Amino acid sequence: MNQKITKTFTDSSQFQKISNDILQEAKHLGASEAECVIALNKGFSVSAHDGDVETVEYQQDKSIEINVLFGKRSGSASISDMRPEAVQAAVQAACHIAKFTDEDKEAGLAEKEELAFDYPHLDMDYHWPISVEDAIEMAIQCEREAIAFDKRIMSAEETTVTTMEAFYLYANSNGFMGGYPHTRHEISCVLIGKQADEMQRNYSYTIATDPKLLQSISHVAKEAAERTVNRLGARKISTMKTPVIYHAEEARGFLGHFIAAISGGNLYRKSSFLLNHLNKKIFPSFMHMQEQPHLYRALGTAPFDDEGVATRDNVFIENGVLQQYCLGVYSARKLGMKTTGNAGGVHNLIVKPGNKTLADLLKTMGKGLLVTETMGNGANLVTGDYSRGVSGFWVENGEIQYPVQEITVAGKLQDLYAGIQEIGNDVDVRGNIRTGSILIGEMMVAGS
Repeated sequence: MNQKITKTFTDSSQFQKISNDILQEAKHLGASEAECVIALNKGFSVSAHDGDVETVEYQQDKSIEINVLFGKRSGSASISDMRPEAVQAAVQAACHIAKFTDEDKEAGLAEKEELAFDYPHLDMDYHWPISVEDAIEMAIQCEREAIAFDKRIMSAEETTVTTMEAFYLYANSNGFMGGYPHTRHEISCVLIGKQADEMQRNYSYTIATDPKLLQSISHVAKEAAERTVNRLGARKISTMKTPVIYHAEEARGFLGHFIAAISGGNLYRKSSFLLNHLNKKIFPSFMHMQEQPHLYRALGTAPFDDEGVATRDNVFIENGVLQQYCLGVYSARKLGMKTTGNAGGVHNLIVKPGNKTLADLLKTMGKGLLVTETMGNGANLVTGDYSRGVSGFWVENGEIQYPVQEITVAGKLQDLYAGIQEIGNDVDVRGNIRTGSILIGEMMVAGS
């Protein structure tokens, strides 16, 4: 066999017909408004262990989500069966549910002038012509090279090669229908290292919409191995206040709490520490954060949001000041504002980098903690209280001295964001938030 995933979503007429049938059936049943989402994905993932294939998983998922409104009463249904009789039954179920829900005066579709009728056809679809056999060989090669890197690498927990092609379509009764294909490909390697009685685990991965942008197998293997052996000999440190650098890979999550805090759902529920903070200074003056939803070949690129609203270049932070919230149609109405095209979240948040490499940031910090891994979700968005278990490296004289573990960093997000001193130029592009490493002037570090 030489199985390849073939391009499946080039002809979207079937999905357009299904969405039209849904909207027509909802109208026939008396709905004043209706919308639907059709999402499909197809691909495979292979993993290797001990020099042989461990798993081969094929995935082919499809789902339809239907939402109808009878005035201000709404009902929803979701199915994975695309047969006409199943679709019709789902619409009927959604309409039936709407009769029993309370009225919500903010419920309703986006206004016609907000919809992305002329949305750009972005380049997000990059087929990877790889066979399952090829992927297995790549995974085995990755494992082989990683284990050979250092005798302290005891084994590979898992090496994985994944390819996925997807199609997304949104349609509503205001006359909007839009759809686009997109792809995601990934290579990852998780290793276990051992030294005396100590064992450590670490990993590396590469992910991209375009397989040509993936790092090489050798790069992933080497980085995973280096990270794993560098963790061996980890110590605890004393409790103290000290400067902290979040490695770019972990800085994404640190700034993710900010995006959650300015998101409409948390704001109208009054569960955000940044409520009523528009036009107030949150970060130092050098901080600039801008959403770029049409960025070429980026993981978060999208021509319209989950409500069919046109995505756009939103500036959230300029000169450290909060310029706008992150809103969809419903949350905007609850707040008496306008949607920012962010139903479903941000699309490619770009944090303006500084001029320093990570090595330069370490020298600037002099003495402190470099965080390379975080654990748990210790952020209270209502108060801003922040506490995460972390591991990483202790730094003195601007140089890494030894690995550290079993420690916790804590503070108020308000203070931590204001206390950012520099952003590195080592931007990590493997996610929806693109940022370099972040140097924070002081955090509470709890150790032994």
